Amino acid sequence: MKRILVLFFISFFYVLTFAQRNYKVACIGFYNVENFFDTIDDPNKRDEEFTPNSPRHWNTQRYDIKLAHIATVIQKLGTDYVKTGPIIMGLAEVENRRVLEDLVKQPQIANRHYQIVHFEGPDRRGIDVALLYNPLFFRLLNAKHVPVHLADHYPTRDILVVKGILDHTDTIFVLVNHWPSRYGGEKRSAPNRDTAAATARRIIDSIFTINPNARIIVMGDLNDDPDNESVVKYLRAKGKKKQLQPGDLYNPSYKKFKKGIGTLAYHDSWDLFDQIMVSQALLKDHNHYKFWRYEIFNKPFLLQKSGRFEGYPFRTYAGGQYLGGYSDHLPVYILLIKPQ
Repeated sequence: MKRILVLFFISFFYVLTFAQRNYKVACIGFYNVENFFDTIDDPNKRDEEFTPNSPRHWNTQRYDIKLAHIATVIQKLGTDYVKTGPIIMGLAEVENRRVLEDLVKQPQIANRHYQIVHFEGPDRRGIDVALLYNPLFFRLLNAKHVPVHLADHYPTRDILVVKGILDHTDTIFVLVNHWPSRYGGEKRSAPNRDTAAATARRIIDSIFTINPNARIIVMGDLNDDPDNESVVKYLRAKGKKKQLQPGDLYNPSYKKFKKGIGTLAYHDSWDLFDQIMVSQALLKDHNHYKFWRYEIFNKPFLLQKSGRFEGYPFRTYAGGQYLGGYSDHLPVYILLIKPQ
């Protein structure tokens, strides 16, 4: 009992001390927006199923609903902690710059004046990764896209690499990923994700060569869970701080995954493919921004309310049937804090 009381007072003192200090909070998010296509048939992409005359009947009305839904998510993401919402927002399954320009003009988020970072990639369906940033809190220095060369030469999504200044003080690097899918089976397709992870790792190592204390954030839909070999071995991201070796990344999504919490559901089980990891410089207690917490944004409006898939992410389509939902993935975000 005495030991419990001691632990209680230590815990209370920590919370009280934390509450008495003033912190700046920065929200950084990621969202696989599931087939974010416009309605125009691009002859250079396999986007025919998302056109008005396709079996999906992807028309202007449905596109406008999709725009409003994604904007609503970005508007609300992280606002339980910080009113400004995400300063940086990574996105996956984006067709082109046009849909991003339509998105940032949506009334829910137009006053944030999000700027766009996007490159056309080689994916045959035309889906890319992208990044939005609020110019009041983030200044873009440079950006590039790095190809992922698979052994079978099948074109897959590039990795987006962005460098900038957070809140006028901290230089950070952000890598936005969408690794190859599990099509054909998890085991059979695993080498493709290992290759994507190894590519991301080479980018990270090249940054560390210049600055071993670089602040790096790696985010994306990895199509693997936090304990898969691609993440642990090839990317070198670990879920326990005590196990970190020099150069390793910290993966805070690991704890939620081990509790059975995920970002997408399939066959009555949850996976946590949507992850955000940080370099160890973002774990240190200093006068710069540091990692505080990782969250899955699973508000009720993002979940199916009834039927066979009750409690699953509320999708735009399921089995070819239009549902009018948001995405088959839940968004995620991290919070960084800095003493005032």
